Amino acid sequence: MIVMSFCIVCGHKTEEQIPLGDHKLRRVCGNCGHIHYENPKLICGALAVWDNKVLLCRRAIEPRYGLWTLPAGYMELFETMEEGAARETREEAEAEIDIEHLYCMYNIPRIGQIYVLFKALLKDGVFGAGEESIESRLFEEHEIPWGELAFPSVERTLRHYFEDRKQQHFPVHLETIGTRLDHTG
Repeated sequence: MIVMSFCIVCGHKTEEQIPLGDHKLRRVCGNCGHIHYENPKLICGALAVWDNKVLLCRRAIEPRYGLWTLPAGYMELFETMEEGAARETREEAEAEIDIEHLYCMYNIPRIGQIYVLFKALLKDGVFGAGEESIESRLFEEHEIPWGELAFPSVERTLRHYFEDRKQQHFPVHLETIGTRLDHTG
């Protein structure tokens, strides 16, 4: 958690208080009254598929350096979730995708994040490794490095996909991973 000790509006010291009409402790500027809200971070990404294989990237950055993940990252201002998923896939896997639909959404309250992943088709089967990836690769189900996946959201998305593929029905999956109490996820 980032503590906003000084106001981003006027530069004066902030203090912890419950603003009028609110119910949570917030950082509030004692000078101008600006309330500094802390909100969850949005992560957008894609489960890109080509010829019944899924695209995974091996992370070249922390956290979870060297482990495999789906191309995903923080949403930027002024972009849609779909645009963010396509951008992250381009940046991490040097790949272009055609997004089919929203596929998985994970609430991760323990770390204040929301993951939104889209099912997508990899255009022309072309991909590479961007700056944040050691390598990228297409995997068939039996080749997935299950013990080397970076995040629970990646594992859950892959398991959903391979199970859904059996019925050729890909519903939207909404789940909560971990809580502040159980420290899992």
